[in-house]
Amino acid sequence: MADLPLEHVYAEPDSPTDGPAPAVFVLHGRGADEEDLLPVAQHLPDELAVVSLRAPDRLMGGYTWYELEMPDGDLHRSQPNQEEFRRSLDSVSESIDAAIGTYDLDPDRIGFLGFSQGSITSLALLCEHPERFAWVVALHGYLAESHADMEPAGIEGTPVFVGSGTMDQVIPTERAEAAADRLRELGADVESNQYGSAHGIGRDELADIVAWVEARLG
Repeated sequence: MADLPLEHVYAEPDSPTDGPAPAVFVLHGRGADEEDLLPVAQHLPDELAVVSLRAPDRLMGGYTWYELEMPDGDLHRSQPNQEEFRRSLDSVSESIDAAIGTYDLDPDRIGFLGFSQGSITSLALLCEHPERFAWVVALHGYLAESHADMEPAGIEGTPVFVGSGTMDQVIPTERAEAAADRLRELGADVESNQYGSAHGIGRDELADIVAWVEARLG
């Protein structure tokens, strides 16, 4: 396996194209690992290379991108621990740079697929470096307070898919919708959908993700 700052799984495109390949970088949720979202990524268009990154810190049987700050112990008001969040943002960014060179990926056709903590991390990096990402799928996450007031140049028109679950007891749909609204204010091209699911990706949500990504690559 290539030497990236973060442990990862790499899957070549099933339908290679001439020249550097478009790619999706996959960020898992809290307590999972780099294998967790591969079944989702495998449904995406065949021309995409897949780089699924592992969060840096162990958590029970999996890994986490950061610890949570919870005012009054309220999970629904949680925010990332800023020091650990910053470290993970930098590690993901550096891993993307390394993977582009190592795996001959097209830097102008890089997408994100993040779930929960991975979604929060993806949206923060979009706000920091909008010019780097052709599209972002952010599932069952929110826009961290540290990034909600940013006004990044270059985010206008960037396609973003925001998915949430009406039965989600970890990250309520209102938090995801607030992120979608803020990104619309910034000029991103946002599609947001709510599903009758808990904290996970159901069949309907997966179908919408696949169709949306196919349209972005078409």
